[in-house]
Amino acid sequence: MKEPILVTGAAGFIGMHVARRLLADGHDVVGVDNLNAYYDPRLKQARIAQLETFSNFKFAKMDIGDRQPMAELFAAHRFPAVVHLAAQAGVRHSLIDPYAYADANLTGFLNVLEGCRHAGCRHLVYASSSSVYGANSRVPFRTSDNVDHPLSLYGATKKANELMAHAYAHLFALPATGLRFFTVYGPWGRPDMAMWLFTEAILQGRPIVGRLRQIRPGRIRLPIPRRAGHLGKSTMSETASRSR
Repeated sequence: MKEPILVTGAAGFIGMHVARRLLADGHDVVGVDNLNAYYDPRLKQARIAQLETFSNFKFAKMDIGDRQPMAELFAAHRFPAVVHLAAQAGVRHSLIDPYAYADANLTGFLNVLEGCRHAGCRHLVYASSSSVYGANSRVPFRTSDNVDHPLSLYGATKKANELMAHAYAHLFALPATGLRFFTVYGPWGRPDMAMWLFTEAILQGRPIVGRLRQIRPGRIRLPIPRRAGHLGKSTMSETASRSR
């Protein structure tokens, strides 16, 4: 492979689509993912199978939190560009397994930064999150808004990613672009998202129970109906309507 692009989280929803577009455009791509069980690994394997139909794709199953394998990967390929999408996702899950967020989103991101630094990467594009806006009450959000008050550990790790990337850009002249994704839906999407959960309940005739509160300003606020099949009227802010 000649100057392949690294896509971490290649078995994820966004990662698969990014990798597939790069491959279709003729780029060589190395995809990395640990295929963890945050949701059904079979969906992740099926996404990788889609990418493996391209001859210019190579998959490496590894955890970005493992320092030595990541260093060896960067040394072997010296990627000119990196699209870093691997992370432990989910706001609510961070209440259950906080260490997974530290391992993937902090240690893993540091391993990517170090790999980029030593490989002479010319541009790092990485996934931040709209969760960094936290307690910010002004909408629509702006990239210039203060984001010093995250309301979840997940949001805090993504804010930390932005600070770490800023430091590496200053110290080592590493060009880096962070993308503050909002909620993303589409083909091959994550099954833990509300749209799929609600649809499954409706098709199975189960009540949609529980109570959703607004985790962060700008997210979709859905009043929960008492029975399946009646979604009621939802309210969506201008900012939340942007898809990622």
